Amino acid sequence: MISSATLPLKTVLSRIETNSRLKIFSGSSNRALSREVAHYLGTDLGPMVRKRFADGELYVQIQESIRGCDVYLVQPTCHPVNDNLMELLIMIDACHRASARQITAVVPYYGYARADRKTAGRESITAKLVANLITQAGADRLLALDLHSAQIQGYFDIPCDHVYGSPVLVEYLANKEIEDLVVVSPDVGGVARARAFAKMLNDAPLAIIDKRRQAHNVAEVMNLIGDVEGMTAVLVDDMIDTAGTICEGARVLRENGARRVYACATHAVFSPPAVERLSSGLFEEVIVTNTIPIPADRHFEQLTMLSVANMLGEAIWRIHEESSVSSMFRG
Repeated sequence: MISSATLPLKTVLSRIETNSRLKIFSGSSNRALSREVAHYLGTDLGPMVRKRFADGELYVQIQESIRGCDVYLVQPTCHPVNDNLMELLIMIDACHRASARQITAVVPYYGYARADRKTAGRESITAKLVANLITQAGADRLLALDLHSAQIQGYFDIPCDHVYGSPVLVEYLANKEIEDLVVVSPDVGGVARARAFAKMLNDAPLAIIDKRRQAHNVAEVMNLIGDVEGMTAVLVDDMIDTAGTICEGARVLRENGARRVYACATHAVFSPPAVERLSSGLFEEVIVTNTIPIPADRHFEQLTMLSVANMLGEAIWRIHEESSVSSMFRG
């Protein structure tokens, strides 16, 4: 690697100028992750004032000049979803009016993503609605991590970079050197995700749980497709909300002879009663990432949280340098 001391003066000055044009700002939903991302990029979070008026309205002010800068706003739209989404929109608008050269909304967790199509009459497609809001607020591009469905990328009329949390989860599991491992999709809709996960784990075998959903957050398992007897099963999903689906899947795997069961998910939504269900002894370990902050009262013995900050930081740097983001995930 060439040190900066050996680079031509013109190149060094160019890099300093490039870094000075990159600005990272954090919303209030996950400042710890934002600080990690900024640290990876060798910079600090930009100064910003956020407060509420007496009636609950949000106020945001950027406290440094960003004219002509490339601005990255890190804000997962997790609980409280409406407040965090509105804060992101106000941040985008503030940067737009401050003459930023390019505004990228960095959304590690994209809320309202589950309603990505109409499954019954008179429903809203909220994933598309949120895409419209972010675009109309003035964002020039979106950087998202593990969207609930890949089709959401097409809801944006601005460039959308989609990165994946699976390499972080796979690396952790690979280091455990688990024998007789089988990757399990908790429903038919997650088969593509589970298949890609299994491929990264040396083409591990794949099993599928066939599920019938009776209502929102209520799942009933019907069938297990594949063999798990005497094996270590790894249930893979994009998120864990109330944990009903993944815990019901774990019970079926245990009933069918699985020796141990691990749960892997990118987004730890953990709505009640998720913690009680996940800590009930069904799982050897529950492995998630830090896209969503987990309060101390929702930590439990089996929980392992991995950081995706370096991955997001690398993606931001590649966008800023106008180089390939997708090449990060080529084997």
